[in-house]
Amino acid sequence: MSVANADDVELPAGAYHAERLLGNGDFYTGEWSGNVPHGTGKYLWTDGCMYEGEWRHGKTMGKGKFSWPSGATYEGEFKSGFMDGYGTYTSSLGDTYRGTWSMNLKHGHGVKSYANGDYYDGEWRSDNQDGHGRYVWKNGNEYVGQWRAGVIDGRGTLVWANGNRYDGGWEDGLPKGNGNFRWADGGLYIGYWSKENGSLQQKGVYYSSPTASSPTSRDPYGVFLADLGDCKVSQGENVSILPSQKTLNWSGIEADFMQKQAVWKSTKSPDAHRRRRASNGEVGGANKGVDDLVGELHLDEAESRGAGRIHQPIRSPLREVKKQGEPISKGHKNYDLMLNLQLGIRQAVGKQPEPKSLDLKASAFDPKEKIWTRFPPEGTKQTPPHQSCDFKWKDYCPLVFRTLRKLFKVDPADYMISICGNDALRELSSPGKSGSFFYLTNDDRYMIKTMKKSEVKVLLRMLPAYYNHVRAFENTLVTKFFGLHCVKLTGATQRKVRFVIMGNLFCSEYPIHRRFDLKGSSHGRTTDKPEAEIDENTTLKDLDLNFIFRLQKSWFQEFHRQVDRDCEFLEQERIMDYSLLVGVHFREASASHSCDVNNTNEATPRLSRADMDQFLCDPTRWASIKLGVNMPARVELIVRRNDGDPLLIIEPTGEFCDVILYFGIIDILQDYDISKKLEHAYKSIQYDPTSISAVDPKQYSKRFRDFIYKVFEEET
Repeated sequence: MSVANADDVELPAGAYHAERLLGNGDFYTGEWSGNVPHGTGKYLWTDGCMYEGEWRHGKTMGKGKFSWPSGATYEGEFKSGFMDGYGTYTSSLGDTYRGTWSMNLKHGHGVKSYANGDYYDGEWRSDNQDGHGRYVWKNGNEYVGQWRAGVIDGRGTLVWANGNRYDGGWEDGLPKGNGNFRWADGGLYIGYWSKENGSLQQKGVYYSSPTASSPTSRDPYGVFLADLGDCKVSQGENVSILPSQKTLNWSGIEADFMQKQAVWKSTKSPDAHRRRRASNGEVGGANKGVDDLVGELHLDEAESRGAGRIHQPIRSPLREVKKQGEPISKGHKNYDLMLNLQLGIRQAVGKQPEPKSLDLKASAFDPKEKIWTRFPPEGTKQTPPHQSCDFKWKDYCPLVFRTLRKLFKVDPADYMISICGNDALRELSSPGKSGSFFYLTNDDRYMIKTMKKSEVKVLLRMLPAYYNHVRAFENTLVTKFFGLHCVKLTGATQRKVRFVIMGNLFCSEYPIHRRFDLKGSSHGRTTDKPEAEIDENTTLKDLDLNFIFRLQKSWFQEFHRQVDRDCEFLEQERIMDYSLLVGVHFREASASHSCDVNNTNEATPRLSRADMDQFLCDPTRWASIKLGVNMPARVELIVRRNDGDPLLIIEPTGEFCDVILYFGIIDILQDYDISKKLEHAYKSIQYDPTSISAVDPKQYSKRFRDFIYKVFEEET
């Protein structure tokens, strides 16, 4: 149901008009819903940039206009903050482009009029003329034919204003292959053109004009070079900053700025300010909390437009938990590696078309199906110049991973922003047991893991079965893989760094207070940290778990079915040593005292019972609850008995806590190879064979499920 303002303008369902003065000095005015812009609105940045148009869930989406302080403008379609679709860009110098865009780049058919009087009408690809097009110079020269990466390349005809013309092949802006040069008087040269030692060469035959009074042989070389000098393709103006590079961090509005915003609103409306003082019996509302002030702001907005209902969005707790990891800034030992990775991702994602179908041929899964791209610092036709070292980039099974991203509903623009945006990746403090390093994107959506060659081989071997599995089961709990790549450093080291991009299970709007890595084995399955040092970033293990998870009946049944499916898939692929990674958000602070390993940080924000009720009653939130994601549940405190298996002999205490759960199956790239068989044989001599992690896949699957179904139960 839409809400109407005083002028009877239709607003999106649940939206209302709002004005927001943000903490960094930016300003937004327009339709607002769910704590973010939704509808139409205007955003002003402190540097003078401005966007006015349509928004969807906090992102510029639909039709709008972006203006730069220089006077440049773009008016057209947007998608996820990018100029994407049909639009018109006018530079401050007077260049104008009308046509289609893809992720801020001219892509498709478009017409560009240059400030110097030149004109191009044709196909574009990744911001360059590419395909068939017509270019007319201000001096009257004209080319019609093929282009590649912004230069004349392929078959085409160049006609000069003086009447001379060339028909034939081109390469990198010069004649190449068979071609004819015709003078204005009718003289014709037919030959073969090439470039040798940096200079233009040709071999052919000259035919004089029938109208020539005294025909003599002519060499087109000098005339050609002189004429080509008048055919420079204009570059136009470079955009200083792109719309997608402008930060829109709605969740980062601090409480004190929310209070300033309310005060600013009240000073703007003196009558409303007097009403509040009279109704509350206070001068200036000095004793009010931030929530009261925000509520009053919403009341003012509703009253100002004459609406009968006040729409207050559910307030999500401000996330104050310190982010994991160290930002990789300049000077960090892996700074160049991060730049290489981001350059490669831009190349792999930004310049490849989105797959049209989810059906893939067997050849797409061939391990030999890979693309090598060289990235020299000075750049090439396909790659940009950069400040990192010379390196090569390998993209494994590119079509498969592009299709996986489509299957997982990953928007290419959002994917690039997360990994390649202005914010640095974060390196986790210590490598995993395998020696791999882990990196997180700044928005926590993706985790990047360095890989051993053996792990790459396992993933490529199981990729067809993995693709079929995740396509068949939408609620699968196995790790989501988005890309598999390699950076090869050139020079003396010749070092190769292989890495995989995965989804981060703990990317949530609510902080994770406790995290557990559960395998179903007991040997070595406790944390090595003293209890006083355990915090929300500590990964606890099987024997550290002191409660069981209780799921609502339908969710428990789906959980049971999916764990069975996933374990059967991993068993068939001879995979073992995987874990169920579980993140727990305690809904109330008091819960941590009874249900957690030790008292969690009191300053860590929690979802209150009232907020939880709103969470469950808000239809817009239901879609965000999936198996393993945003799942409301309860946990029950347990004690372990010492007269048997400490993993399975547990006693519930009847003490419950309300939680939200996040979980998934991770570390699925370890097959039962010779090293694991030797590890099993060696440890079986020293320890109980059933307690160690390294067992064959069938036994591992059974033990894993036995334990998981013991600590996850149906709510009664």
